[in-house]
Amino acid sequence: MADARRAPLQDKTDISGARALIVEARFYDDIQDALLEGAVAELKAAGVAHDVITVPGALEIPAAIVIALEAAEKSGRPYDAAVALGCVIRGDTIHFEIVSMESSRGLMDLSVARKLPLGNGIITVNTEAQAWARARASELNKGGDAARAALAVLRIKRRLAKA
Repeated sequence: MADARRAPLQDKTDISGARALIVEARFYDDIQDALLEGAVAELKAAGVAHDVITVPGALEIPAAIVIALEAAEKSGRPYDAAVALGCVIRGDTIHFEIVSMESSRGLMDLSVARKLPLGNGIITVNTEAQAWARARASELNKGGDAARAALAVLRIKRRLAKA
């Protein structure tokens, strides 16, 4: 397995008062607990409030994000960023390719269309052991990585909005 190459982010743009949405797919509960733990720790460390919505699988994540974004906007408490968390483990059929590619495409389309800082923490792996290595905060911490990515783009968005 390749070593993680995380360079510390230098952007310290103020993101106080930000709200993030985490949408998690609860297909593999234990792995999902680890991904969620990593994401929540990063958001808390950044002082960002968050809500968590749970869906059955990775394909439901993009739609749930849109629904939640619209509801939050209507209530006057919009989300500033989103984090998608899930796990897709390769099986014996092409379903793996469909779920991994379409959930990723849906998230990218959503992020670009809505100018939404979004961290994609849907891990796509061949084995459960690979999933655990990516999910645990003590190893690759992909849940934390997804939250950091969303926060990095949020900082860029806020900094450029002031320019």
